[in-house]
Amino acid sequence: MKFMILGCGSSMGVPRTDGFFGKCDPKNPKNYRSRCSALIQTNSETVLIDTSPDLRQQLINNKIKNVNKVFYSHMHADQTHGINDLRVFYLKNKKTIPVYADNETRKYLLNSFKYCFINNSKEYPAILKLNKINTKLFIKDGVKKIPVKTVKVNHGNVNSICYIFKDKLAYISDVSSISANKYNHFKNLKYLIIDCLWLRYHPSHLNLENSLKLIKLFNPKKAILTNLHSDLDYDFLKKILPKNIIPAYDGLTLKL
Repeated sequence: MKFMILGCGSSMGVPRTDGFFGKCDPKNPKNYRSRCSALIQTNSETVLIDTSPDLRQQLINNKIKNVNKVFYSHMHADQTHGINDLRVFYLKNKKTIPVYADNETRKYLLNSFKYCFINNSKEYPAILKLNKINTKLFIKDGVKKIPVKTVKVNHGNVNSICYIFKDKLAYISDVSSISANKYNHFKNLKYLIIDCLWLRYHPSHLNLENSLKLIKLFNPKKAILTNLHSDLDYDFLKKILPKNIIPAYDGLTLKL
């Protein structure tokens, strides 16, 4: 089973559409950051977390030939607006793709991308099936069903869903705070992938200082910072971070 970070950039990516790199060195390929999406792959299934606006190129770059399920973290544009790129997998497999989301995100997806979920005609059938997140969420790996734990965290004025796999890896791409009564879900993991927007305060995201505080509290074997703004150069972070913490880069792959 492997986990891949398809994109690790903040909502405008690095560089921005106008070519602005901010403090990131354009000579370093690891500073080219598409918007946040991730992927879990077993011998049986390929599962996406979020469909960023850059999804098409992310899947092409990483030679991903199929998608079996999608888990959504929340309803913001940088996590959802690549949804139409799932159409090819419906055409390939001749069946709707199950997607899982919380109430807020399901409402947003239906309002914004109704055509993906409703049969419009023979030429334009529904390509996705919308499902509630529940305690029976799982990923197939051969004859095994691997349970997937979900934990609701705060992301400014909306909720975001953290996904935990095999009690070894937690993916929290967008978070501003986590309730203390949920801390035990995140302690002593093998991998903690966590939001780290920039150095200063932001109402909807963790900054570097707050990310490091939570990492110290949760004590993972390795922590990976994601949702990185153009303020945070890859080499700058590598120089200042402890050895067990690294900045993400597009295509980073972990074995579970």
